[in-house]
Amino acid sequence: MMNSDLLSIVLPAKNEAAAVGETVRKIRECYPEAEVIVVDDGSTDDTAGISASAGATVVRHPYSKGNGAAIKTGARAARGDVIVFMDADGQHNPEDIQRLLAKMSRGFDMVVGARQSGSQASLGRGLANGFYNGLATYMTGQRIEDLTSGFRAVKADKFREFLYLLPNGFSYPTTSTMAFFRAGYSVAYEPIHAAKRIGKSHIHLLKDGVRFLLIIFKIGTLFSPLKLFLPIAVFLFILATSWYGYTFFSIGRFTNMSALLYTGGVMVFLMGLISEQITALMYKDNG
Repeated sequence: MMNSDLLSIVLPAKNEAAAVGETVRKIRECYPEAEVIVVDDGSTDDTAGISASAGATVVRHPYSKGNGAAIKTGARAARGDVIVFMDADGQHNPEDIQRLLAKMSRGFDMVVGARQSGSQASLGRGLANGFYNGLATYMTGQRIEDLTSGFRAVKADKFREFLYLLPNGFSYPTTSTMAFFRAGYSVAYEPIHAAKRIGKSHIHLLKDGVRFLLIIFKIGTLFSPLKLFLPIAVFLFILATSWYGYTFFSIGRFTNMSALLYTGGVMVFLMGLISEQITALMYKDNG
């Protein structure tokens, strides 16, 4: 059990007047001594006023900067040694916070609330999240059960190490999870059920889906470059060899295309090695 006076609970919110008040009140009932911070990301409704009336400390953005920017603002403002991030739209049950904290007390640096089957907003989003989880598992070398869950408890000092990596949009869970894994921190998952959100979602499946993919590759390249570069290099080498075999037996020649493919494979492999060295230099002070 964590000491509640060292606990900060951060809720990013944009136009969540319909749900944020009840969410904050439930948190207050469960954790009356905890610091509750609502980051109002340029709302045009009364999100800030309702949050303050319910007992939260409100930090306001003068205009909408994005969910990730709100998370970063909340992390900087939080005073607790442990920060719990959760949505303000009624999806996450404040009673589940205790389960995350209980698992964190066993020595984990981050505990993520993993949504169970039936908790996804739609079949399409569920399939997309399954694909993201599988790809991120390959890139990090660790099993990732829910890459995009915004309900998580983290050690504040370790989370702040990666604030510069977090995008301002809807991908902070993706980035922070992969960063923790690749930095060698301990990550655990706790099964939760996410309720249907109150109000309209701000996530656009196609646009933000492409963004999630780019972020997975970006973070994978930053923390484990050879996981990305080596398969491409091997593919080019196999393609070059296959083409050389075909042209040798058909026309008895080593063609320019084979030379180009071999050269490309070598260059991609060397780029991966250089990237690995750069990554090692980035983390030489953390060893």
